[in-house]
Amino acid sequence: MLSLSNQLSSILSDYLSSKYNIFIDSFDFHSTRKEFEGDITLVIFPLLNHLKEKPEIISNDLGQFLLNTTSLVINFNVIKGFLNLSISDSFYLQCINNSISKDDYGFKNVNDKSKTVIVEFSSPNTNKPLHLGHIRNNLLGYSISKILEANGNKVIKTQIINDRGIHICKSMIAWKLYGNQLTPEKSKIKGDRFVGDYYVLFDQKYKEEINLLIKKGLSQESAKADAPILKKAQELLFKWESGDKEIISLWEKMNSWVYKGFETTYEKLGVDFDSYYYESKTYLLGKEIIKEGLSKNIFFIKKDGSIWIDLSSEGLDEKLLLRSDGTSVYITQDLGTAVQRYKDNPSLHGMVYTVGNEQDYHFKVLFLILKKLGYNWSESLYHLSYGMVDLPQGKMKSREGTVVDADDLILEMRNTAQKISENLGKLESLSIEEKNKLYDSIGLGALKYFILKVDPKKRILFDPEKSIDFSGNTGPFIQYTHARIKSILRKSSENFDIVSVDIKLNSREKELIKQLQTFPEIVNQASNFLSPALIANYLYELVKTFNSFYQNINILGEKNEELKKMKVMLTLVTGKNIKRACSLLGIQVPERM
Repeated sequence: MLSLSNQLSSILSDYLSSKYNIFIDSFDFHSTRKEFEGDITLVIFPLLNHLKEKPEIISNDLGQFLLNTTSLVINFNVIKGFLNLSISDSFYLQCINNSISKDDYGFKNVNDKSKTVIVEFSSPNTNKPLHLGHIRNNLLGYSISKILEANGNKVIKTQIINDRGIHICKSMIAWKLYGNQLTPEKSKIKGDRFVGDYYVLFDQKYKEEINLLIKKGLSQESAKADAPILKKAQELLFKWESGDKEIISLWEKMNSWVYKGFETTYEKLGVDFDSYYYESKTYLLGKEIIKEGLSKNIFFIKKDGSIWIDLSSEGLDEKLLLRSDGTSVYITQDLGTAVQRYKDNPSLHGMVYTVGNEQDYHFKVLFLILKKLGYNWSESLYHLSYGMVDLPQGKMKSREGTVVDADDLILEMRNTAQKISENLGKLESLSIEEKNKLYDSIGLGALKYFILKVDPKKRILFDPEKSIDFSGNTGPFIQYTHARIKSILRKSSENFDIVSVDIKLNSREKELIKQLQTFPEIVNQASNFLSPALIANYLYELVKTFNSFYQNINILGEKNEELKKMKVMLTLVTGKNIKRACSLLGIQVPERM
């Protein structure tokens, strides 16, 4: 069924074409403001370029035409350049009927003609566990994948694993020097955290050596460059890129510990991937691309042998592409990864990089270099830049070990959900297994909603206690409303069938249907702006509207059978919509709470 605005646009387009011989296929409709009578408003001002009349005359002409022509419109009024239209109850009741049997309302089907889009997210380093910052990245990337898919795109969820480089070598050298052949199994520590502890240890030892060198008379800059443990890490990186078998073996072993830990965290978060890329493989392709750029005089070599590109004419700076010793930097492997992905997916329509806003400059440079190299598809690359996540106690720092481990946070959220749920005392009928599943669902729902309800560009101050409140703009409040709806439906004896379109709706019923009807438009907007926050905010408004309906309307106690069926069906459709919208945020909705 076409949306209300599309139906009205089609009628008005035909009218203007036949009466005035002008063709307009786009009209500016929006919801009527609450202080005015009406349901949907047509903004007249854009039409003044085509119709040389006063706004009031055009408004009355169009309003009278719609009133006489279509059963959709039952009344109209004009406020300056705005035509407010009152829509028939039968239209809204038909909306309920169209949604009763649909589990995919608002979603477009993925088919052979669908565009393929890659969404990159997570992309961790193999020298530390996932932390709170990674959680925002994962939840944002996964939700965007679902939203793009709901808009009819074929989505490939991927990540580039940063499995090589100096940061990896720092963990490796610290374990080599101080690990005493310990393993995660022996120490009973999760693999990614185990390796991360050695990254923190490296930083501690590095600082100690810097202080000793400064006491011996070196400047701070010289001490940082000459610290023995850093020299050893740099030597290890050179050996790794040279293919040293012993170093490669150590690298593979430590990475395997980390991957096992990552998979556990991904499973807890409820995210998954369709493909993986590894910097250890794509950086070589990046080096070949840089050679190609040199041959085309796009890049240049400095006296020390390092390779650069000068982007000053584009308002940027010179950018290092390869170090003087031939080892690569981040941009090297990012060039290789981008090209490899398009080789693997020749029909690729676009690619979204979910990466924090501290890398804004990096992606400007990356996309510009690809464009200069002649890759036309560089125009379809997009950096989904997002703000950092802070805690009430301040900023996190990986090297100093002050990050909030993702696993610890997930567990804290789950335990808080259990404590609050037990205090509410409404779960006596559930088994222990059902309770544990519910605690996980509430805890994760609170975490995901709190993070995704914020516009990606904004920084977040994450407060675990506020996120798990059962009232207000929170995940548990939305989950609880869904559970309430399921309880109503269990108590109802109604068959899930179509309702009469001759019923008279009251204001709360109509307002709820209006909210439901806007869902496809919201899904489309969330895709266009790459913002799950639009879905989250829609969810909150929908749930608030339903609760107002529930508290003021007698649903199961309604004496009139047709009215009762309509109210139950409206409740059913609302529950379906909440579940659909939550699925786009990766949030599960319980049957009972």
